[in-house]
Amino acid sequence: MSRIKLLSPRLANQIAAGEVVERPASVVKEVLENSLDAGATRLDIDIDNGGIKRMRVRDDGCGIGRDDMALALSRHATSKIYDLDDLEAVATLGFRGEALASISSVARLALTTNTEPGGQGWQARAEGRDMETEVVPAAHPRGTTVEVRDLFFNTPARRKFLRTEKTEFNRIEDVVKRIALARFDVGLALNHNQRAIYNMRAATTQAEQERRVAQVCGPAFMQNALHIDIERAGLRLWGWVALPTFSRSQADLQYFYVNGRPIRDKLVSHAVRQAYQDVLYHGRHPAFVLYLELDPAAVDVNVHPTKHEVRFRDGRLVHDFLFRSLHHALAEVKPADQLSAAAAAAQPEPAAVTPPPQQQQNISFRPPPRPAAGAVAQQMAVYGRLREGLPEPAAAPQSLPESDEIPPLGHAVAQLKGIYILAENARGLIVVDMHAAHERVTYERMKTAFAADGLKAQPLLVPGSLAVSQTEADCAEQHADTFRALGFELQRAGPESLLVRQVPVLLQQADVESLVRDVLSDLLEYGSSERIAEHSNEILSTMACHGSVRANRRLTLPEMDALLRDMEATERSGQCNHGRPTWSEMTLEELDRLFLRGR
Repeated sequence: MSRIKLLSPRLANQIAAGEVVERPASVVKEVLENSLDAGATRLDIDIDNGGIKRMRVRDDGCGIGRDDMALALSRHATSKIYDLDDLEAVATLGFRGEALASISSVARLALTTNTEPGGQGWQARAEGRDMETEVVPAAHPRGTTVEVRDLFFNTPARRKFLRTEKTEFNRIEDVVKRIALARFDVGLALNHNQRAIYNMRAATTQAEQERRVAQVCGPAFMQNALHIDIERAGLRLWGWVALPTFSRSQADLQYFYVNGRPIRDKLVSHAVRQAYQDVLYHGRHPAFVLYLELDPAAVDVNVHPTKHEVRFRDGRLVHDFLFRSLHHALAEVKPADQLSAAAAAAQPEPAAVTPPPQQQQNISFRPPPRPAAGAVAQQMAVYGRLREGLPEPAAAPQSLPESDEIPPLGHAVAQLKGIYILAENARGLIVVDMHAAHERVTYERMKTAFAADGLKAQPLLVPGSLAVSQTEADCAEQHADTFRALGFELQRAGPESLLVRQVPVLLQQADVESLVRDVLSDLLEYGSSERIAEHSNEILSTMACHGSVRANRRLTLPEMDALLRDMEATERSGQCNHGRPTWSEMTLEELDRLFLRGR
């Protein structure tokens, strides 16, 4: 048997580099975080050949003293923390003291720095050798420049795993984007092969911040984003969330920061997904740029060397805060919020917007067959029951009234193919998917009525037996009140057995065993569960879908106007129960461009 030996500093650093330095993007991330911790207000990043040949980061931070330069390239040497109390409340991006040592063990590194404006600068070099560094004078302004060349030159096996130049640079660009969104107060420039990619100035006002977000995420994101700023129970959530109609096929526009640190966390992802689950189209992903601020002592960032994961001291509190904040923000979006108030109040030009009554009556479309009087009365009665308790809408005029009181979705003027409602508002044309819109209105009313009456429970004549793990059985006992509030009554029958004695009436035909198991899984993972509410909503959604007006059903103008007014007053009316958009607007300017008017 071989004897135990102490690893050489070089080999120890190369082993550590396997966790910290995966590719060029890892180097850029670690160096940029050090620059931000040093108080930098300007970052200049130069990349050659996707970072494989050269990476250079220059900042205007506080710099490193001459006596500390050799130590800065040693393992476990840091200025961020000094004792356990500092580790339990980390307020900096870096704190492990491994980055520069790991980088210098697998690349040729030059560290040039100066702590005083106009003072003497110094440079330290390391080229994959033991950590014996020579410090020499060098000209440099206040701040630090880290230059890394020939990554993995001494570990050919690692170099073989690198991708193409384009792929590696795209990963670097993703890192720079995350840093740019993390610190609006810092200017940033990125060059690749002497070509400028980004040049961002510091953003102090909300308008400047939104311009930077648009530069990183695209103008379409900002055009479809809501700004939120919510503070409660020592937690603050602010940033931008995209409307559900601006969803993505991939989760590529999701930026979440905890105290300025970009993270990817299962608890956060679950909370956001829960907030969107009632309005997002199947298989689509939401887009957001969100910032969570809380006491550094309430979050543990010492989970993984890459520092992408965190652990919250009170995960349930954070989960519920994120879910409820986003859920309410999305629910409050109504058509009036999506249309410009100033544009909606503007008077349309008579010649361009409101044609004379004779032209409106001479539309070239084939008129629909006139329904029988009994059918009209039946339709009005059905919709009247759905509008029970609400004031009856006035009949819509054939043209917009000459007043400022034009509803956001305007007034109905026609029905197209028995599917779409065509309405005229102050800006132009509104097209509404009749079934989708009515489905959402009906669904929200059913949810409100269901919540007001509560979950009615039904005892089981023969209790169902459920085999679970001991951990799940303990969880069921601990959260007995939670299950009771949800309409379930669970009784422990043994160390690894539960009896289901009562279920909600609405879910009596559901797979109760799978539902209870899923709820237990959520309670163990996140401290809370929305499974039962989701399942109930699915049933209500199906009922609303079948109870809504169908395609090819002819509506009168008063009926169409009544639906438009309901949409304006209903939460989440911009999407149907399945996440599809319910209405779209085409402004007069867009119509003019379509028909080449004014050219």
